[in-house]
Amino acid sequence: MKRIMIGAAGALIGATSIAVAAESGDAMPQHDMHSRQAEVARNGAAVMPFDLARTTHFFEDTASGGIETITANAKDDTGQIALIRSHLATEATRFRRGDFSDPAKIHGHDMAGLAELTSAGDKLHIAYRSMPAGASLTFTSTDPAVIAAIHAWYAAQRNDHGAHVHRQP
Repeated sequence: MKRIMIGAAGALIGATSIAVAAESGDAMPQHDMHSRQAEVARNGAAVMPFDLARTTHFFEDTASGGIETITANAKDDTGQIALIRSHLATEATRFRRGDFSDPAKIHGHDMAGLAELTSAGDKLHIAYRSMPAGASLTFTSTDPAVIAAIHAWYAAQRNDHGAHVHRQP
């Protein structure tokens, strides 16, 4: 099981970016990664209403799919927590309809796993859950192709945010 945290506040760059990209098999030259990560950060700020520097994303692969969790870095930041919850609740509704346009706006329409998730229909189940400092979306399926698409989608997100990736303790 791979659990990765993405957050602007504790960004690790350089060797960690290369190590994470290499681990996923998608290593690219460091200068290309930095320009890609800057593009993704700009796109993300236009799509996600919360402050990326004040929040942290977790992408955890599971045997049946994966869990995306977003939390406020300050557990008493009620404004960010409300924005996270509202955004993920809306995204859960869209994703259940096969609408993955927001991730496409951030990462590109050819993002790994997106086409498969968009067309997964009732093979993909998405559950929203409110948490004390944010919210999570759990993606599950019994279809091996859909599970592989979820894992590919999470790997692409981890790669695109490489400069901001570090392992959970």
